[in-house]
Amino acid sequence: MRKKMLPPGMALAAVGILSAVLMAGCDAGPKSAAGFRLPDGDPEAGEAAFLALQCNSCHVISNYELPPPAGEGPVQVTLGGEVTRVKTYGELVTSIINPSHKLVRWYPEEEVSEDGKSLMPAVNDRMTVRELIDLVAFLQPHYDVVVPRYEYPEYQYAPIY
Repeated sequence: MRKKMLPPGMALAAVGILSAVLMAGCDAGPKSAAGFRLPDGDPEAGEAAFLALQCNSCHVISNYELPPPAGEGPVQVTLGGEVTRVKTYGELVTSIINPSHKLVRWYPEEEVSEDGKSLMPAVNDRMTVRELIDLVAFLQPHYDVVVPRYEYPEYQYAPIY
C-alpha cells in the first residue's frame, strides 16, 4: 500500500493556516489579564485582613490554626492544602472579588444561594486594595501542588508479523 502525501506547497499552506488559527487563540482581547500585576503583599497583614473581614466564619485553612470565629457561617470551605495545579495570583484575586465566577451546577445546594450565586458575602465595598493584595499573599503559600499519581495497567504487546 502506497502512502499518499500532500504536495509541498499544500503542506506549507496547511501549516500556515494551523499556525494562524492557534495564534488567534492567543489574542489577549480587551478583558485579558495580560500585564496585570499587583504589588507584593504582606502575609501577616493578609492574615489580619482574613480575620477582620471574618473570612474564618466560613473558611478554614488547611494545616493552619486560626482563632475561632465569632459566629459560624452557613458552610465550611477549606482553603489551601494539596492541589494538582498552581492556584494563580489571578485565580485567588478573582475568587475573592467575584466568588460566583466559578460555581458549577453540581455544587451541593447548601453551598449555593437560591439564585445560584455563591454564599460568600461581597466584601468589595469594605475591603481595600491593600487588604486584597495582603490577603492573596497570605493564602497563596497554603496551597501545595502535588503531581497526581496515575497508575496505568501494563500492556503486553504481541509482535505483529
